[in-house]
Amino acid sequence: MAGPLEGVSIVELQGRGPGPFGAMLLADLGADVIRIARPEDVVPVGEENDVDRMVRGHRKLDLLARGRRSMAIDLKQPRGVETALRLIDASDVLLEGYRPGVAERLGLGPDLCLERNPRLVYARITGWGQGGPYAQTPGHDINYVALAGALDPLRRAGMAPAPPLNLLGDFGGGGMLLVVGVLSALFERSTSGRGQVVDAAMVDGVALLMTLFHGMRAEGLWSDEPGTNILGLDAPFYNTYETADGGYITIGCGEPQFYAVLLEHLGLGDELLRRQNDSSAWAQDIELLASVFMTKTRDEWCELLEGTDSCFAPVLTMAEAPRHPHLVARGTFVEVDGVVQPAAAPRFSRTPGAAGMLPAAAGEHTTEILLERGFSPGEVRALLDAGAIRQGGEPAESA
Repeated sequence: MAGPLEGVSIVELQGRGPGPFGAMLLADLGADVIRIARPEDVVPVGEENDVDRMVRGHRKLDLLARGRRSMAIDLKQPRGVETALRLIDASDVLLEGYRPGVAERLGLGPDLCLERNPRLVYARITGWGQGGPYAQTPGHDINYVALAGALDPLRRAGMAPAPPLNLLGDFGGGGMLLVVGVLSALFERSTSGRGQVVDAAMVDGVALLMTLFHGMRAEGLWSDEPGTNILGLDAPFYNTYETADGGYITIGCGEPQFYAVLLEHLGLGDELLRRQNDSSAWAQDIELLASVFMTKTRDEWCELLEGTDSCFAPVLTMAEAPRHPHLVARGTFVEVDGVVQPAAAPRFSRTPGAAGMLPAAAGEHTTEILLERGFSPGEVRALLDAGAIRQGGEPAESA
């Protein structure tokens, strides 16, 4: 069965991080996404060495590249740019993640592309956005999260802020925001018949993710001072605790009825429940709960608390998560050619998505795609001879 985006044609100017993640999500949902790689990344047929074979043999581990074919075009050559433009002319979406102004200098800017293809959704993903004082400066996830005001709350009293990997900026505030923009623009096009430019900036996306906390702060329910916020791991009933075997568990019972269930299972009295919202008592209550949780192993706490209304879950490693019974039952993870990875999400009742084909080697499908898109064999040969395109090596054997 095809995904809900079957029939949507996308060209992805290959980049890093949030752009590939967004492209992966769109491919998982059924879109035909073609990656345009740099020619210098291509290993031609018959020219690979042992290192190249090893890298190509592990290409299936580049999971953000799954589900789409790859071609290599030299965008520094006019004939390469024209080749890319012909592909874009026949596509629904272009995904571009260059620094502001680079696409324009290459001759692939939105004005030209939309003039040639007025129905095109031209989706751009950057860290700082297309405009503003920081627009031309380099940065990474941690910088965008910091400037958007989302890094400072991620600290405990007396400790430095600790970002949650690069999930907030690159993927939550970046790739996900890019996909929301693409889908929204495609929906609007269904009534207007016109494409438009989507400016997805990670700093904007991270700020958007903080909406709840800006509201809480305005109500006086959130403080910039660490140690006083329920969701900042400052409260005893919303926290992580170490267990006797060095594992960890999580408690998230902010509602009093759920906190009551937890305290009952722990054999603690009603005093903690009565002072649940007294932040002056939180430190001592955290210490008390910590001492109790150290009396059993993580698995023993799972046996006692899983299935109850105590808002409990164990802290699992990346290796353990795919084996947990709940995630197994839901099919949250899949195995593709021996590689365990997250399944496509969200779920659809009629048109389910799927984790697609193995990540392609750079330029693996160059000639195949051009012939499929109406280029004549002679045109393809001329482009190859001119170095405007490159054909990658055959796909590595499956492990």
